[in-house]
Amino acid sequence: MQAVCVIIPTLRRPEGLTRALRSVFAQTGLGSTPISVVVVDNDPAGTARATVEALRADCPFPLVYRHEPRPGVATARNAALLETDAPLIAFLDDDESASPGWLAGLLAAETQTGADAVFGPITGRVPDDTGWAAAYLARFFGREGPASTGLIDHGYGCGNSLMVRATALPGPSPFDTGADQTGGEDDALFAALKARGGRFAWAADAWVEEFAPPHRATMRYALARAFAYGQGPSQTAARARDWPGVARWMAVGVAQAAVWGLAAIALTVVAHPHRAEMMDRTARGLGKVFWMRGFEPQFYGARELRRLQAISPSTA
Repeated sequence: MQAVCVIIPTLRRPEGLTRALRSVFAQTGLGSTPISVVVVDNDPAGTARATVEALRADCPFPLVYRHEPRPGVATARNAALLETDAPLIAFLDDDESASPGWLAGLLAAETQTGADAVFGPITGRVPDDTGWAAAYLARFFGREGPASTGLIDHGYGCGNSLMVRATALPGPSPFDTGADQTGGEDDALFAALKARGGRFAWAADAWVEEFAPPHRATMRYALARAFAYGQGPSQTAARARDWPGVARWMAVGVAQAAVWGLAAIALTVVAHPHRAEMMDRTARGLGKVFWMRGFEPQFYGARELRRLQAISPSTA
């Protein structure tokens, strides 16, 4: 069996990191597969070290702590990869909790399909006091896919994924650090993989839960993310210098923003529960139009660190 390393980047989420690690410790159905875990702490203050050390005795696998003081999602993932030579890499976020059969499900799907990158479903969880948009936000932070395991034609986000290192993660720093503050480094990685003829798969049984923290479980945050997701197709075409493709995606975005924007206004007037979905689609359309540098929302790195420091300054 090929060795697998589970990578968990973390930034000032001690409770989430504890939950994520304990869910990895409880994995079943792995047989004799060699497993290791790398936690990369992206807080300049190194606040995750104590959490990792407190749990080390409970970990049934080799557990590595890596401190990467430069805040940035791509930088953190690249730093974690330097700590392992495992041929298979699984990614779990520090706001996620894996089901007991998660890793076995990803591995079985990779074996069945021969894919370079495998993704699993996510159940979104939001705080109880989220308000009228709670159902939408739970879906937003979740991930749905086919009912059965098999090949698919596109990638998803890095959280809850398994990748063949040689093909999906080439070179010492496969994640673009230019996306440290904005995110989207996984979109660029998967677009390049697809261009090389790489294959993607869905593992229907590899469930995780994602627990959205209160400062993210808001319409403002979700719509900013929806806008950034909408930017993706236009930005991918621009990186390939496919200017007709950029123009096509911008035209699609104008149409989407117009149609769904009117629908959002109408549903908001009557306080319809589906108005959040219409706002989401409008934001994605606008993202396709305003894809240029300067319009990119910043969710990670230094900006996220400042948000978390404001929420819990005692851990600074």
